[in-house]
Amino acid sequence: MKIQTVEPIEVAAPAGELSSPWSSTVILVRVTTSTGAVGWGEAPTTLMTHPVRESVREVARFYTGHDLADHAACLREFERYSFYRSRSMEATSALSAVDIACYDLLGRELGAPVSTLLGGAVRSKVRAYSNGWYSDAITPEEFAEKAEAMVRQGFRALKFDPFGDQYRTLSTEGLTAAVDRVGAVREAVGPTVDLLIEYHGRFLPEAAMRAGRALDAFEPRFMEEPVIPELSDALAGFRRVVRTPVALGERLLTAADFESFLARGLVDILQPDITNSGGFTYGREIAGVAAAHGAPIAYHNAFGPVQTAATLQMDAVLPTFFLQESFEASWPDWKRTLVRGYAIEGGTFAIPSKPGLGIEVDERAVERYRSDIVDPIGPEPPWVIGGTWVRRPPSARGTSRPSPERGKPRRR
Repeated sequence: MKIQTVEPIEVAAPAGELSSPWSSTVILVRVTTSTGAVGWGEAPTTLMTHPVRESVREVARFYTGHDLADHAACLREFERYSFYRSRSMEATSALSAVDIACYDLLGRELGAPVSTLLGGAVRSKVRAYSNGWYSDAITPEEFAEKAEAMVRQGFRALKFDPFGDQYRTLSTEGLTAAVDRVGAVREAVGPTVDLLIEYHGRFLPEAAMRAGRALDAFEPRFMEEPVIPELSDALAGFRRVVRTPVALGERLLTAADFESFLARGLVDILQPDITNSGGFTYGREIAGVAAAHGAPIAYHNAFGPVQTAATLQMDAVLPTFFLQESFEASWPDWKRTLVRGYAIEGGTFAIPSKPGLGIEVDERAVERYRSDIVDPIGPEPPWVIGGTWVRRPPSARGTSRPSPERGKPRRR
């Protein structure tokens, strides 16, 4: 069975159903074999939708025409040629998507879930934490109300960014506002719900440490990416003065990256992203590094449903699994239609046990939402949950701001 085609497909919110920037586009990869079998992968976007899509075409040259059973050799050959791979998220994202699709195909061919190919599942369900739930929340009361709604759905862990429009530095007013928001959520949900504080890698070390010391009082389960990534050595100082564990990993690309952070004492909880850190092939290596250090893993998972399905297969086999990120409760309707085969209920994912990724992609929906748009830009960066930097009018609540770059998606 030979790999015949590797096709990147961008899908995006339809006209009239605008999404928050973090959910506005998805890159799917469809791999088809000489027998007509199809496997699916996914790559991240976040202001690099088109560069990643084009990188998939580069990766495809190393797989097309080769036996599916030789997919690992194809990956290693790409390594040899891709000079900047270890520092290019575009390259590793494209490689990840193709690797995921190849495993999906192999699982389907063998009649086994990917978790079996990875050594066998050690769990059938995983606890999830909700993200994306706090759109259009600025005041402490708005954060508290939305947090209570997630708890009513069964979530016992919530991640959120309380820092508003603060960036690099943190004003006295900005810190007070963050403390008030976290305090309101803690009071609303009680002491038994885990609070996870998202910094989005935005602060200089001094600002991060001031925030960390202030928010320690609310006993968060972790603080994510407290400092600007290029200043990551400062995490050693952060960990000395802040009690809450540090989580990070969505911007790390290789097992060696994770090993370096663990060996230098810069991180407590790892958050690899299966769609940018080498799919299942590198994912096994990263899991081995984590196991060697006894480091918990909480996979980053912020894009689309194929990513979630693939991540759940990794969760099934992780010796140090901790928590699973989920945006599903806050997804726009169009994204919910792309895939069938998994669900989250009461804050828990059941891991699909059908062959491959255990899902079925609705190819009619994929064609319906096929697009060529670029990521939207506006008053809030694309990694922001909509309406948390800038107050939006009531008529726009729950959607992103229209942007000149969006226009009407082009259908093909």
